Amino acid sequence: MTAFIFPGQGSQKVGMGADLAEASVHAREVFEEVDEALKQKLSALMKDGPESELTMTANAQPAIMANSVATARVLEKEFGVALADKADCVAGHSLGEYSALCAAGAFSLTDTAKLLRLRGIAMQDAVPIGVGAMAALLGADIEKATALADVAAQGQVCEVANDNDPTQVVISGHAEAIDRAIEMTKDHGIKRGIKLPVSAPFHCSLMSPAALQMKRALDDTPPQAFTVPLFANVTAARVTDPAEEQALLVDQITGRVRWRESVIAMREAGVELFVELGGKVLGPMVGRIDKEANTVSLVTMEDLENFAKGI
Repeated sequence: MTAFIFPGQGSQKVGMGADLAEASVHAREVFEEVDEALKQKLSALMKDGPESELTMTANAQPAIMANSVATARVLEKEFGVALADKADCVAGHSLGEYSALCAAGAFSLTDTAKLLRLRGIAMQDAVPIGVGAMAALLGADIEKATALADVAAQGQVCEVANDNDPTQVVISGHAEAIDRAIEMTKDHGIKRGIKLPVSAPFHCSLMSPAALQMKRALDDTPPQAFTVPLFANVTAARVTDPAEEQALLVDQITGRVRWRESVIAMREAGVELFVELGGKVLGPMVGRIDKEANTVSLVTMEDLENFAKGI
């Protein structure tokens, strides 16, 4: 079995998608449709930067999605490898869940771009700049990270945001609580904590205002039927019902990204190959979660061509 997986925020970089856009009209069509949907030349920002602007949440989220969906589109149109035929399931990391749903037909490309632009703005506006923060705990498993977050909270919010793999967990919450957690890492047997260069504390209870906004947006633009099952971030479980997924996308704003558990669940369901579309972030994570799993990351036309030849 094969899972197609879609990266999240942090995978953006200047020049993303440029190789595909130069080589394929199908990639260009994706980028042009996203530009039109957002009334912005996001494709130019992706190609040329500046990085500071591309990294802004409201830009990074639709940009990463556009790059992933363009990769899937080129794989299908240029190389004859369609997600609906080759993938047994899909999953995405945080915003990547929207990319996965778009690629699986639950949302149109235009609607996905608009939803992610709104999601980015809502998450940015939920907490004033400087009030919240996030940190990656290196050498931490979920038990150590949870214990640290509980001790560091001291009446503030300090929660596990991303359970990425057995060696990396991300915490999110009030900036002071995150600073306390970083200072306490050694006491909890964790190698170190690194504050992340993000402008808001994603995937924690401070994001409740953004969840309300996304609920309204998804009520207006609900997901439709998708061609293959999806493993959802907040449950690490298989979803096939669009109404259930709609509720999970709202919960995802404040809920934990259970990526490690999702990979284990996909492996237990029989997935042997994980194909990452548009990034080289999730493949290495999968490898740290399960050394027996096969992974491939598709970014360039050469990657796509080699993958298509090999299946």
